[in-house]
Amino acid sequence: MIINIKSYRFYFFLISILIILSDQLTKYIINLNHTSLINNDLIFFSIDYVKNYGAAFNILSGSRIFLSTVSTIITLYLIYLILCKKNISNLNLLSYSLILAGTVGNGIDRIIKGYVIDFINLNFIDFPVFNIADISINVGLILIIYGLIKNKK
Repeated sequence: MIINIKSYRFYFFLISILIILSDQLTKYIINLNHTSLINNDLIFFSIDYVKNYGAAFNILSGSRIFLSTVSTIITLYLIYLILCKKNISNLNLLSYSLILAGTVGNGIDRIIKGYVIDFINLNFIDFPVFNIADISINVGLILIIYGLIKNKK
């Protein structure tokens, strides 16, 4: 059976769309109910409410236009890679889809609100507060690193 590559790759966009929707929905819920949800301890993490005006770890704080531009460029590049790059593995397609979802999720906040809502605060380690989009980006990056290490062997 011959599978249309563009159609096949569209499924990876569906992964991105599901993550973007879950990211935006959780941020919406936290934004509406942050006063009642803050400091609720949920075993491994607690809910916090942080307006992040920068990128990861709040670097480049206050650089909304720059970060929005970078987010848009990365988004377009990832879409190109997913749709047009020849000889791409499923692992790379998944990695790019996860990074795309996180970039779009945080990009939406940054462009519309001027900040990104972070709300997951780990209880077992001193780590910056983050969100679902951040998780998606980091898992995507870990999968890329895994793929690079796997291919070197």
